[in-house]
Amino acid sequence: MQRLSVNSIIKKINAEETFHAVSDDYSFTLKIDEYVPFACGAVHDGHQFRKELWDNCLHTEYERWYEEDPETKNMVITHPILIAGCDSRFEYDLNRPTEEAVFETAWGKQLWKEPLADSEKAKSLEKHTNFYKVVHALISKLEKKFDVCIVYDMHSYNWQRWDREVPTWNLGTSNIDNDRFGDIVETWRQMLAKLEFPNDIKQTAAINNTFYGNGYFLKYITKTFKNTLVLATEIAKVYCDEYKQINYPEVVAAVEAQLQTLIPKHAEEFYKMFKS
Repeated sequence: MQRLSVNSIIKKINAEETFHAVSDDYSFTLKIDEYVPFACGAVHDGHQFRKELWDNCLHTEYERWYEEDPETKNMVITHPILIAGCDSRFEYDLNRPTEEAVFETAWGKQLWKEPLADSEKAKSLEKHTNFYKVVHALISKLEKKFDVCIVYDMHSYNWQRWDREVPTWNLGTSNIDNDRFGDIVETWRQMLAKLEFPNDIKQTAAINNTFYGNGYFLKYITKTFKNTLVLATEIAKVYCDEYKQINYPEVVAAVEAQLQTLIPKHAEEFYKMFKS
């Protein structure tokens, strides 16, 4: 892996080079092993939190972890194109627009003891802007090269705080073209519904049951690129103990192993259906 500036990363994408990179401010990683018409994203995987913010933050390290999406990068780690956030969404949220990316309150609780200085917000928002510069360059290249593209936008959610039964997998589709892509979305739901878990974990998959695909990552790509489908794919946090902050590596490994097969298979079907 190389440490590269955003401009250097974009130059490599434009030149169709393969590489593994971390941005020079360590805010995100991008791996391109091969140029293919699909990519994976894990924008909420990050847990880093800038040290100068520690003393001013009212949320504990556990409270931040609880609302992040740990292990979502590892679930798609083998796929040829993977972009992932390194920083906690409590510093800035890559899945919200710029004007909403730095929180004042988070999940009903004030986030900062003292309001952040404009200079502190600017540091975070610059990282948000740079991430989307790279996203833009990446999807531009894939659409230009393949005509169409599909992005697997990986997230997780805290299922135990719901007061009703919720699915193991949820697909959020409220901001995509369902007339055009509805059949391939349903195919993805059916594939996920057949994925097997260890430890007798119940397996279900639904569409717009808990979340609706309202994230900025999906919205930005969908609005900017007319031939790219973003699948907001949420797994319930059955792969960890939400309350004890313990990950279950055997569950993560089982998901990752099966997605190694399912994602390329689904992406190939998408490409056959929608290429020019």
